[in-house]
Amino acid sequence: MALFHSLRVKDIYKETTDCSVVTFDVPVDLYQDFSFNAGQHLTLKAIINGEDVRRSYSLCSSPLEQQWKVAVKQIPGGLFSTYVNEELQTGDTLEVMAPSGKFGVPVDTQKKKNYVAFAAGSGITPMLSIIKTHLAAEPDATFKLFYLNRTVKSIIFKEEVEQLRNQYFGRFEIFYFLTKEQRDIELFNGRFNSEKLQTLTKTLIDVSTTDEVFICGPEEMIFLIRDELVAAGLEKEKVHYELFVTGLSEEDKKRAARLAEQKVEGVEVTIIDGGKEFHFTMTDEYDNILDAALGAGADLPFACKGGVCSTCKCKVEGGNVEMKINYALEEDEVAQNLVLSCQAVPTTERVKVNFDV
Repeated sequence: MALFHSLRVKDIYKETTDCSVVTFDVPVDLYQDFSFNAGQHLTLKAIINGEDVRRSYSLCSSPLEQQWKVAVKQIPGGLFSTYVNEELQTGDTLEVMAPSGKFGVPVDTQKKKNYVAFAAGSGITPMLSIIKTHLAAEPDATFKLFYLNRTVKSIIFKEEVEQLRNQYFGRFEIFYFLTKEQRDIELFNGRFNSEKLQTLTKTLIDVSTTDEVFICGPEEMIFLIRDELVAAGLEKEKVHYELFVTGLSEEDKKRAARLAEQKVEGVEVTIIDGGKEFHFTMTDEYDNILDAALGAGADLPFACKGGVCSTCKCKVEGGNVEMKINYALEEDEVAQNLVLSCQAVPTTERVKVNFDV
């Protein structure tokens, strides 16, 4: 069952002209439920124009601060981001799920670790939580942040990031890259590309002493950076990334088309959630388990419905399914029959999935 809590908006302010920062007032009796690790996110829900709309936003506060804060950037035509940026006010309430997600690594106070982060636009939000947490908790840790934006005025959390640089002088370095304004140094003009990344690994990033790399932004940027760092000698396991928004690749489109052609009619589905079973038969209206289950009246956890956030994760315990796309589950999780229900298309006449995982 999707468990949401009604939380009051403690504060909301404009960080930039198109980005609002929301702080939630979490009651003391929910502190344990809302404890989180740096890099995790909150799933928010609101009824907008009669529609149940849910979105996941990374916590930009550190768990050491005992604050629950997210930044919501306005997306053209985005229902939830428009609601937050134009209508939500201090004192209002939103439905919020407890923190979840796996982006980030455990704090290690016993080892001197060197971290590198790449962020584009609102991709700074989980990075800010991660950077603040590791610099505060690991006295010998260092961080280098490579931060891409359109213009100086569009830089989210610029003031807070620079305050951190002053606070941890010598341990935290920031390198800004702009796409719509010219910098004196050509390296810092424009988006990341292979040539630029190769220059960075020769001048500013020593991959031999880099312990962890975090990347958050568009899919194309993430995989370009990952591949260039690996080519430069960094172990792939040290690269951690999170997608915010993604489009379908040609391979994804072909897979979706193939699954549509071989769609099994009238699949009998058994859902286990909260220890209870829910049975229904899929109709032609839906191709994935999540939408079909919601259409049949089930109350299941979900957020992005784009194969990115993993909120709708479940385990296949009978029959077979195939995912259209998967940006959230690791190989070892897929090997354990875990799937994203929003992307899971049944390929057998009977399927049983368990959300109690």
